Amino acid sequence: MSKNLTEQKIILLVGMMGVGKTSLGRILAKHLNLPFLDSDKEIEKITGFTISDLFARYGEEEFRKGEERIMERLLKGKPCVLSSGGGAFLSEKTREVAKKYAVSVWIKAGSDVISKRTQGRTHRPLVPAADNKKAIERLVSECYPLYEKADIMVESFQEHPYKTVNRLLTLLQEKEILTGVRPIMRPRKKYHKKEPTQK
Repeated sequence: MSKNLTEQKIILLVGMMGVGKTSLGRILAKHLNLPFLDSDKEIEKITGFTISDLFARYGEEEFRKGEERIMERLLKGKPCVLSSGGGAFLSEKTREVAKKYAVSVWIKAGSDVISKRTQGRTHRPLVPAADNKKAIERLVSECYPLYEKADIMVESFQEHPYKTVNRLLTLLQEKEILTGVRPIMRPRKKYHKKEPTQK
């Protein structure tokens, strides 16, 4: 439990694949001394199948029904930073549960940024590698109007994730969701003296 939370709620990260929800969530959770959960990983743990396998076996509609049930259980759990799958927040039921038990944060990125980050990856069932850019543009037009319903929005640029998290920390404190949190200092790379080459 984090002493910095003014209310003991879950911080729910929503947004498209490739915007950095997992990497940002891990950094945020560590800084706030909160557990970090990834809803896709929880689904895979419960079912024993990868997300891609679940899509292939049952189709998107059935997958979303199962996702809704697991998201409800996660959102009613103890305070944590929860990274959700790209389609989870599109569910009206999930948004209603999130409104009661969580503070939702939309991690927003432009389609060009998302395209670069997901290029060549084969584990994204809704973004075929051969049609990456068009698929992302279609998802942006479908998903962004619903992501806008989140409590907070922070933009993700091509920058070090610590900068993005620090902007989010500022927004969370302005909304009085967090208190007394200092910015994260980016760790410096340790200098390793190069050993002389053996001859």
